[in-house]
Amino acid sequence: MHLITRFYWHLILLVLYPIFFMSHEVYITGISKFLPNRPVSNDEMEDYLGMIDNRPSKARRIVLRNNGIVNRHYALEKGGKITHSNAELGAAAVNLLFDERFKKEQVQLLACGTASPDQVMPSMASMIHGLLDIPAIEIASFSGSCCASMQALKYCHMSVSTGNTSNAVCTGSELLSVWMLSKYFEKETENESKLKDNPLLAFEKEFLRWMLSDGAGAVLLEGRPAGKQPLRIEWIDIRSFASSMETCMYAGADKGVDGELLGWCRYEPEDWLNKSIFSLKQDTRMLGDFIVKLGGQYLKELVEMRHFDIDSIDYFLPHLSSEFFREPIYRELTQLGINIPKEKWFTNLSTVGNVATVSFILMLEELMRTRELKKGQRILIQVPESARFTYAFALLTVC
Repeated sequence: MHLITRFYWHLILLVLYPIFFMSHEVYITGISKFLPNRPVSNDEMEDYLGMIDNRPSKARRIVLRNNGIVNRHYALEKGGKITHSNAELGAAAVNLLFDERFKKEQVQLLACGTASPDQVMPSMASMIHGLLDIPAIEIASFSGSCCASMQALKYCHMSVSTGNTSNAVCTGSELLSVWMLSKYFEKETENESKLKDNPLLAFEKEFLRWMLSDGAGAVLLEGRPAGKQPLRIEWIDIRSFASSMETCMYAGADKGVDGELLGWCRYEPEDWLNKSIFSLKQDTRMLGDFIVKLGGQYLKELVEMRHFDIDSIDYFLPHLSSEFFREPIYRELTQLGINIPKEKWFTNLSTVGNVATVSFILMLEELMRTRELKKGQRILIQVPESARFTYAFALLTVC
């Protein structure tokens, strides 16, 4: 009798397990962007960020000539007055997702990524949720650098695919301009001027002042196709190379003589300004040596592991921090046997700037808004993160 009962229980589990525990398909059914204020041209940047030591930057034109950015957005007025917090940017993007079909009361999960939180705590997702007029929900926050919102997207994807929630909202939001205001570098240059007749801010600190900008984007994920042009998420893969790589981009820290990263708490309070500890810094030598090579290597492994035909890609959306990397990436992929013709590449770096975690959302939103996508077309997204070298890829199919 017990054997018969056991047999039936096993049979029931075999039937019910796929129903309750199977991985469901997940679709992007909405996407939005929020770019604060009017576009800022190259010649206006110092009107907003200020001049260091009251001198026009000598590095600005060199950096801008290489990065190819023509316009960007700042959550600032001229003179550096802040117009939006990071949380306000993110909340504005989320509110743009809501319409007659999908109302704010329906949101079940909010996952947020950023490289520039307004504060150490509470988390970014808490702050954005606090600005939204929606009920109590599950939240998750991802911080770091450019891959943070892809990590948030993957969390949302897993939640919906496993049936934990039937929908999820992912955001990327950045308020990077305030990190680059001249007032935060004045103490360091003042100390340098005591030692040098012509003090210059270290290039690793000034470089990023002309690279980064502000904005936010939001993505709605659901377990069924809906909206005007849903995209099915085939997979999202993320890999960190930190176990073999030194830190390349950092903030709230500085490097010791042996390359060890020393956090802000290792410095005296007066050094926080004297050494511009909280400024964004990047080792441009490491960036040039590794960011392209590691990305190509990882994509080659993904193509083999996922068994997908790279020729089936209709659009390639690489997050470029600078136009300088376009040709090196193309050459590296070609040498690895990954042929993605340039006419399949879609970017908008020149018009919106490098908005870190938000960049892939801005590219995807513009692609969906400006191109006539056809059912079955495939979109490959690539997001590199130079902080300590992480890469993220996602494959989408137009439904």
